[in-house]
Amino acid sequence: MNSPTLHPRTARTTGLLYLMLAVVAVPGFLIIRPMLFDPDNPASTLANLIENETLARLGIGLELALVAVQALVALWFYRLFQRVDSFAAGSLATFGLFNAVAFLASAACLGGALDIALASASADAAGAAGAQLLYILGGNFWGVSALFFGLWLIPMGFLALRSGMPRALGWILVAGGIGYILNGFVAYLAPAADSVTALLVIPATVGEFWMIGWLLWHSFRTHPVADRHESAATSR
Repeated sequence: MNSPTLHPRTARTTGLLYLMLAVVAVPGFLIIRPMLFDPDNPASTLANLIENETLARLGIGLELALVAVQALVALWFYRLFQRVDSFAAGSLATFGLFNAVAFLASAACLGGALDIALASASADAAGAAGAQLLYILGGNFWGVSALFFGLWLIPMGFLALRSGMPRALGWILVAGGIGYILNGFVAYLAPAADSVTALLVIPATVGEFWMIGWLLWHSFRTHPVADRHESAATSR
């Protein structure tokens, strides 16, 4: 379905930023972090940081890039949807910016852990404990941010329903948002229920990639004249 309320150029930029968010998040949190952080052995975490300083700095850089992209995609979603429903669009942007703050705190923890490691001897138990604590704290910033990530998806789904996107996409995003909120509670209240937490985030994953694909599809299938109309409107 084609929505006249969504400008193709803004949709394209939003979709590309959202795609970039996934591209930046995966290597930093899911690849580099497990290579450095040993949850069962602080001394191993310390040694990994000392021996792989460049990799550790790359992980910090990726988290900082994630902060920037998350903030930009939140603002561009507001720009995309503000004429559909300004309150929902503002809520979407606000929750997205709170996520960026959580990622910023995580990046600060990673930087602190590396500073401690480089200032410590390889067998320094206090340094190992400090670096381990900061990595745990950084991971928990990601964990608790699931609440704001869920809150970010709910207005996104509502706006998808209001703006002429496929209705299934809107409801999947709402369900994904609720799932992420529940995931944040289950992860701390029932930590042994790993299979439940994994299932709760599936709708969100499906909805996010569908949203990215739809925005890019909508932007490139719309006649280029619409881009010129948008440029003329924004220049006034």
